[in-house]
Amino acid sequence: MTAQYEHDIVAWANEQARLLRAGRFDLIDIENVAEEIEDVGKSEQRELISRMAVLLAHLLKWQYQPERRGNSWRRTIQTQRKRLVIALGETPSLRARFTDIAWWDKVWLETVEQAIQDTHLDIFPEICPWTFDEIMDENWLPEADVDKK
Repeated sequence: MTAQYEHDIVAWANEQARLLRAGRFDLIDIENVAEEIEDVGKSEQRELISRMAVLLAHLLKWQYQPERRGNSWRRTIQTQRKRLVIALGETPSLRARFTDIAWWDKVWLETVEQAIQDTHLDIFPEICPWTFDEIMDENWLPEADVDKK
């Protein structure tokens, strides 16, 4: 079954689902099924990091480039906040990530990389300057950074 897994994962997945429904547990490709299940969780975590990084990068742009503020940035901020709320509603176990410092480090690294690429500025703080409550508050936006270079 491993050859099918490596050759055509969709056909393999359909076959594994059929075997599970038929109760043919003796024929299940247990190792690869377990790996795919774990990958689902990892994928959800990557999506959470990506959405948060997009949100934070737009908040940085909002703060550091006030002259370029517009409805597009505002819509992106609103959309990412809503999608994060939806993701947390669908997978509440991901909420624990918001208290994980290592997770925030990954998010902030991606955030700053995006912001530098979008703005061509390299003046962003080393750690996130906002609280989670501020980040997720639909009525909050950061003020312009008067000390920017």
